[in-house]
Amino acid sequence: MDIELYLTRFNASAKEPSLNNLTELQNLHLQHIPFENLDVIRRVPIYLNLTTIFDKIARNNRGGYCYELNGLFHALLNELGYSAHLVAATVLRPNGEWAKADTHAAIIVHLDKPFLIDVGFGANTPRLPIPLSGESQVDVSATYKIRQHDSQTFDLIYKTASDERVLYRFSNMRKELVDFHEGCVFNQIAKESTFTHTDIITLATATGRVTLTDHTLSEHRDGDIKKSILSDEEKKHALQKTFKICLSEEQ
Repeated sequence: MDIELYLTRFNASAKEPSLNNLTELQNLHLQHIPFENLDVIRRVPIYLNLTTIFDKIARNNRGGYCYELNGLFHALLNELGYSAHLVAATVLRPNGEWAKADTHAAIIVHLDKPFLIDVGFGANTPRLPIPLSGESQVDVSATYKIRQHDSQTFDLIYKTASDERVLYRFSNMRKELVDFHEGCVFNQIAKESTFTHTDIITLATATGRVTLTDHTLSEHRDGDIKKSILSDEEKKHALQKTFKICLSEEQ
């Protein structure tokens, strides 16, 4: 992996491992590399191959979903000298139903204590490391904390002024990227998958987040939400201008 090219992709630089530097890497990644499922909707196969993922994200200026984003970021962290490993999580949907077990990939980084890192959970992705020891962490969109469920599993809690819920339950057991093969296939083809129905693209901003769902562009800024319905041409323009994504004509 060309570390410098990847770091340049999200305006970052290599620094010695520390909590402050890890937080900076995570926040920059979320503000420059979108979570998106455009390949899933267009039936472009996604493989759990770091070379392919690197080319898509670093060379072709694209984003991806959790296996791609967290898979590549995990590899980068280890290259930079962090002690990091992938973990599997089960998402709790807003309707209270659990998604398919262990189909979300996240990261644990060990510094003075273990922290949960995620750059691939869409609109509710925390922007900073969350300690497994339970302390609350606040970013521009929400308060996050981790609650231990049993000896090996933990819940990521999301809280705003109007909402408090579990986002997902994860194990601290080490996983390899290949372990997510079944989940990666499921999330590309199953009608039960969140990602097989319409385009979803979301990117953190300094003051909130911008999200494109099908033809609806939502801009969250300092707690306010502005929504616009886009034409096909306006959607293409938003992909290029807001998310820096240029799809080929046949897509």
